[in-house]
Amino acid sequence: MNEELRKNADACYRLAEQKAAHYFKSLSMQVMEKTYVPTLTNDIQSWKHNHIRHHSLLSFFSVRKGKPDFREYHNYIKWLDHTGKLDNYLDRSISYIFMRDLGKALDSPVTQSRIRRVVDSLKSYLTDQGNKTETFSKAGLYRMAQKDGVESTMIWVINKLKTVSSNIPKGMDAEQAQRKIIKIIAGVVMHEVEEMGEEISPEERTQKLDKAIRFGYSYGLTYPLIDDLLDANVLSTKEEKQYTDLIRTTLITGSVPELGEWPGNNIDLIRYIHSELRDAFEYIKVHQQQETMKSFFERSYVFFHSQEEDRKKDLSNGNYTNEELYIPIILKSSSSRLIVRSLISAPEDESIDERIFYYGIYNQLADDFADMFDDMEEGAVTPYTYYLKYHDKRSDLINPFELYWTVISNLLHNVYQSDTKTCEVILDRAINGLKRFKERMGTKKYNEVMELFASGNPKFNHVIQNMVRKADDVDFFDKLLRDHMITNLKNERKEREDFSETIETVRNQINNILTIRKSDKVSLTKEPIIDAANYSLEGDGKRLRPIMTWVMGVNEYGLDQSAIVPLLRSLEYMHTASLIFDDLPSQDNASTRRGRATLHQVYNIAIAELTGLFLTQKAVEEQASLDQFDSKTVLHLIRYSAQMTENMCRGQAMDLDSKGKPLTLEQLKMMCFYKTGIGFEASLIMPAILACANESEIEALKKFAYHAGIAFQIKDDLLDVEGDLTLLGKPIGKDAENDNSTFVSILGAVGARKEMWEHYCLAMEALQEVPHTTTFLKHFMNYIVNRDH
Repeated sequence: MNEELRKNADACYRLAEQKAAHYFKSLSMQVMEKTYVPTLTNDIQSWKHNHIRHHSLLSFFSVRKGKPDFREYHNYIKWLDHTGKLDNYLDRSISYIFMRDLGKALDSPVTQSRIRRVVDSLKSYLTDQGNKTETFSKAGLYRMAQKDGVESTMIWVINKLKTVSSNIPKGMDAEQAQRKIIKIIAGVVMHEVEEMGEEISPEERTQKLDKAIRFGYSYGLTYPLIDDLLDANVLSTKEEKQYTDLIRTTLITGSVPELGEWPGNNIDLIRYIHSELRDAFEYIKVHQQQETMKSFFERSYVFFHSQEEDRKKDLSNGNYTNEELYIPIILKSSSSRLIVRSLISAPEDESIDERIFYYGIYNQLADDFADMFDDMEEGAVTPYTYYLKYHDKRSDLINPFELYWTVISNLLHNVYQSDTKTCEVILDRAINGLKRFKERMGTKKYNEVMELFASGNPKFNHVIQNMVRKADDVDFFDKLLRDHMITNLKNERKEREDFSETIETVRNQINNILTIRKSDKVSLTKEPIIDAANYSLEGDGKRLRPIMTWVMGVNEYGLDQSAIVPLLRSLEYMHTASLIFDDLPSQDNASTRRGRATLHQVYNIAIAELTGLFLTQKAVEEQASLDQFDSKTVLHLIRYSAQMTENMCRGQAMDLDSKGKPLTLEQLKMMCFYKTGIGFEASLIMPAILACANESEIEALKKFAYHAGIAFQIKDDLLDVEGDLTLLGKPIGKDAENDNSTFVSILGAVGARKEMWEHYCLAMEALQEVPHTTTFLKHFMNYIVNRDH
């Protein structure tokens, strides 16, 4: 590494360290003099008038009974709206975010106007009865992206998050990794929106938002893939040193070095991380404005080096000074948000930078307080864990809880100039933090903590604890979102695992019932039709259609699984027959199917044609064998099945007639629904018919199947030009070779992806109208858009 560059980086850090030392000296003087006590006591006395209400015993119980847990996202929002509290809840939440993340002063009329617009917009979104999408579901994120024309960017980032999650090693939390990246993306986008102003054109807004999302992802990666990784003890000591040297070299030189030889067992993980971080770093370098590049590298180096200073501390070392404990915290907590401003090339604004610098340690101390026992268990050095261990041995140690309230007092009166709303919001947050901690720890543990950390100021502590006991709840939207997001991500992972397990289990069951037995009678000749049928059925089929039928029939409608075995066979027989016809030389002339030679190549065209016809008749025979159901219901099902078969034939005829002809998008959608969507529809509607489901439910399932089928076909079209032959089990490029109109040929790859995601969203929205658990179908849609074969 160039020695001059290293010296410059160290000099930059020392300069930042001096500023942090000056700030810490000011805070420590206020702690010693206890100046914060009378000041905050007065503030809290004023604050409590709006937060302690006197209720009758009856009204108290009625309010508590009706209030949902604040972590129940949808119910809690509904309750806030119903009780008229949503406005204030959102106002304090957005005001807090404007201070914390954007460095804004709340006494500014411009800032207040902007907060009001955000609150109104957010309230409208949260209470929109017509909004059918979950905020942090893939469909919800895509719908949000559509409004600003950044759908392709959202598709990109969703795929990136999926890849990051799948590469998070054991010992780390994949859901927290995704949450942190999403949070950083949101923060960068917020900064960009604030900087771009109101007069920007839609085209320029789209470009800026696209860049902000990609910037946010690129920067957000550093949290799970650098900070969390180095905290998790996943890497060996040698690996950790080489990895930190690589990051340090990158930030000092502005270039990512080659990976070179790797000393440990985590080479595959490191290769992925190196590749992903290199791409992210290059994106930032290429798209960032030159005038803020220097600031970006300097702040990034300060952030990384301050984290390293903290990381190398050992809780068994009882000799750290107060400065060694607090200065790195001041640096990392402020530089992490200052980086965002240089990342988006925001213009210099000394007042914003100063507020962000002074504010950072408040958040860090609040987080460290909440996590002190987890940190203690992991042996991490924070002001709280260090004080817990050494307070009775080191009289010189600053009490971090006292410093926390000193920071609050300093912010309120020296940074934000005693602004009334700022005082309200920060005290809301502080009291809320203690309430949450008490609820999580329990009263006994909480009182033990307070006995230690608040022992130096019993009168002030009495004032605080009085508020914790008596004040109304002052919850915040970002906390609700955080809990909601983590819950969703964890549920999503569990549901995904259950989905995969169900697919595998039911697929094996279906594979075991498909083989067609030969007649027991002695045959004078061979039976090539049955052999050919079994050859086709034994291929590595996904069995999606009968699996969907099994899940809906058994799990949702409560049908006896042995009773619907004939229906499962019939669906796979019909589907396999359609593939045999589809592969014929007179139609698509395919050479491989399900990883093996197509039937007409193994036998001959005549046998293939007869086998297809044989399987369609076997399907009808199986349906007629549904003897545990009412005969009229079975006749209804057979009639419906015959109509679907007719439509599939029409769809294939349309497909053949369209070769070499340009199709409109609507013609293509109609054709692929007849070819693909009908199969999905039949898989859902047939068990619904057997269960005598009502018409509105059947219509919702048909709507879902329509959009699922189109999304499936679009993915097929994309795989035909981008897929891997070994994964697909059939040749790629056949659509172009056959001169077929496809979604890719009409819309291009980018447009086809957008169209696929549009139908994904419409399918997910249709599920809202189905009065049964639709978790399996939700993950079926995720499978459709994410599959590689």
